[in-house]
Amino acid sequence: MLETNQKPAQESIINLDSLNKDALKACKNETKSANRWTVAEIVALFEMPFSDLMHRAQTVHRENFDPNGVQVSTLLSIKTGGCSEDCGYCPQAARYHTDVENEPLMQLDDVLAAAQEAKNNGASRFCMGAAWRSPKQKDLEPVLKMIAEVKAMGLETCATLGMLKEGQAAQLKEAGLDYYNHNLDTAPEFYGDVITTRTYQDRLDTLDSVREADINVCCGGIIGMGEARHQRAGLLAQLANMERPPESVPINLLTQVEGTPLHGTEELDPFEFVRTIAAARITMPQSYVRLSAGRQSMHEGIQALCFIAGANSIFYGEKLLTTGNPEAETDKALFAKLGIHPI
Repeated sequence: MLETNQKPAQESIINLDSLNKDALKACKNETKSANRWTVAEIVALFEMPFSDLMHRAQTVHRENFDPNGVQVSTLLSIKTGGCSEDCGYCPQAARYHTDVENEPLMQLDDVLAAAQEAKNNGASRFCMGAAWRSPKQKDLEPVLKMIAEVKAMGLETCATLGMLKEGQAAQLKEAGLDYYNHNLDTAPEFYGDVITTRTYQDRLDTLDSVREADINVCCGGIIGMGEARHQRAGLLAQLANMERPPESVPINLLTQVEGTPLHGTEELDPFEFVRTIAAARITMPQSYVRLSAGRQSMHEGIQALCFIAGANSIFYGEKLLTTGNPEAETDKALFAKLGIHPI
């Protein structure tokens, strides 16, 4: 990973008339390299006047993507509950008393039926999630078959299975996996307040093994867990300053579930969430920024602002792992209102 305090080599001129003084110092570089963002510079993005931030994010978005195209994914929990981790946000942790019941690994035919339904609804990527700390080889074997069969249906494949052991990423690649999701969740200095059963370095090591296997990286975090603004900026700095930023960056809003330690956390202001989307777009201009968990709680207007801010990927379907997600027909209606088409 490159040092985040390096100075950019290339500068370009932007209209600075309406930027506040703090933002002025940090936002000179419209074409700033993805490996050069400091936390202070990203905080300055957050502090820009809202309209200026949205304009800048939309400009970056249009330079790199179809502004009205949104990539659509469906996420299926293929193995639910019983996880040994202590992630403070997660209802699938065995140690917490939630309404999530332990369920065994799904059968192949049921997974393929769900994938076909997702494809029929317009999804281009099918993601399979299993509540494991790290899959054993006997666990991985049936998942490899699922990946191969879903790939044969003409869908992009994604999986989130926890930490990977040596050689497992290569097996996933051979089976046809296109993306592996493994989130950093938050900034390094806040991470220990949320999770203690695996380290930040554990997560980075898994991401390294995914890269070495030539699998696309899907990596983001969760916003609204009680972190400060500079810690939200710190998460984005970690992602943007990777030698190769993630191809897909899910930005999740904490979905509070009764029985988890983070239940009762003060809710994040929705405009702060939009600012986070915009900052992600600016700092990772060529990544897909996914409006992910928590979307069910967002008014259509906030979702629309997120798309303007540069979000160009969503999950849709009835559930996002174990919490609700807007149904496909609702999303199609919103797309129609906004003139958005799935890609």
